[in-house]
Amino acid sequence: MTRRLVLPFLLAAALTGTGCHAVRADRIERLVRVVSAGDTVRYLTPFGVPTRPFSPAVRVGNLIFLSGQIGTDGASATGNALVPGGIEAETKQTLENIRTTLAAVGSSMDKVVKCTVMMADMSEWDRMNTIYRSYFTPGRLPARSALGANGLALGARVEIECIATA
Repeated sequence: MTRRLVLPFLLAAALTGTGCHAVRADRIERLVRVVSAGDTVRYLTPFGVPTRPFSPAVRVGNLIFLSGQIGTDGASATGNALVPGGIEAETKQTLENIRTTLAAVGSSMDKVVKCTVMMADMSEWDRMNTIYRSYFTPGRLPARSALGANGLALGARVEIECIATA
């Protein structure tokens, strides 16, 4: 497999919810057309110049990759304070931050195809899921991975990154 096909191959596995060994050739070929070497990569900064060394979103073809979001409240003096209230409040604010960023770059929650959820305490899984589920249409839930993570930014309980279509 050439280097040019590695990224689309891995993306196909992620977007179809299959392991790399089970991705069909036709799915790879479709994704190669979507994410090809000729596609323009756009680094999106809908809220001005980032203060940290990453882009809030990157668009490649019809795909939008969002950086991980945590439950910070933009209404705070610095915009860097987590909302109080535990895992439920943080999950809700995290998903609101994702919704706001997606809208700012021309997408929406209905167009999210993949999420990765990182949690400081996996025992809060069910409580996080109750809030998470409410942000997506039943029967159209994004593919998802989850993992326990130690040391999320600002001591967050949850961080979520996602891939959406434009």
